[in-house]
Amino acid sequence: MPAPRTYRCEGLTLRKSTLGEADLLITFFTKEQGKVRAVAKGARRSTSKLVGHLEPLTQGRFSMSTGKSLDYINQVQIINSFSEIKSDLAGVTKGLYVAELVDGFGAEANANPALFNLAVDTLQAIQNSPESEWPLRFFEIHLLAVSGLMPELYRCVECNQDLSPGEHRFSPSLGGTLCSNCLPENTYIRPLSLPALKVLRLIHRGPIAELMPLNVDDHLAEELKSLTGGIVSYWLEREIRSKSFLDQMQRETRGQVYT
Repeated sequence: MPAPRTYRCEGLTLRKSTLGEADLLITFFTKEQGKVRAVAKGARRSTSKLVGHLEPLTQGRFSMSTGKSLDYINQVQIINSFSEIKSDLAGVTKGLYVAELVDGFGAEANANPALFNLAVDTLQAIQNSPESEWPLRFFEIHLLAVSGLMPELYRCVECNQDLSPGEHRFSPSLGGTLCSNCLPENTYIRPLSLPALKVLRLIHRGPIAELMPLNVDDHLAEELKSLTGGIVSYWLEREIRSKSFLDQMQRETRGQVYT
C-alpha cells in the first residue's frame, strides 16, 4: 500500500467541530484547492502541538496528508491569527460573518485565489477598523464579483440601456439595476436611490482603502446594508446564521456615525 501523499497549502480556518474523543474536524479555505475539510488528530488534547493553531479566523500554512475520505492536518504555521479581531466583539462578529460567507460561496476542490485574498484583506481591514461597516460592504460586493455573480450597476438589465441619473430599481433575480422605464412582472424589485447606486459603483471600482474615510448618513448606510446583504442571501439560498447576531449588535449601536 502506498504511503499517504503529503502536501502543503495556505488556508484560512472557517470553522471547527469535535470529532471523536480528542480530534477536531476543521473546515478551511485554501488558496490552492478551495474549501477543504480535514481531521486534526488529537488536537483537543492540551499537549497537542496544534492547540491554538486551528481557531476560526486564523490564516496559516498547513502541512497535510491525504486520507481515504478526509485528509489530515499534520502541522500548522500561523501567518496571521487576527488576534485583535478575536478580542473585540464587533470585530469577531464581522469576521465570523466573512467566514460563513466564504464557507457558503467557496467550493470544495475548486481553487479561487481571488476569494481567498479577498477574505484575508477584509479581515485585515476589520482588524484595522473594527467599528467600520465598509469592510463588510466591500466584501459582499467583491464576493459576488469573484464568484461570477456581480450584479449589473451600469446598464438596465431589462432594456440594456445605459442608466441615466434618476429613479432606479434593483432586482437580485434579474441580476442588477433597472431603469425608470422598465418594470418586469412576476419578480421581486426594490427601489434603489441614486446615492446608493453611486456608492455601489465606488465599492466595485476602488480599493477598500478609498472607502474607509467615507461618511454617509444612517438612511443611506441602512439602504446599502439591506441591498448588499439581500443580494448575498439570494444567491446563498439559506439563512446566514451570523447575520442575526450581527444585525442585533448593529441595532444596539444605531444612531452612531457610520464611519
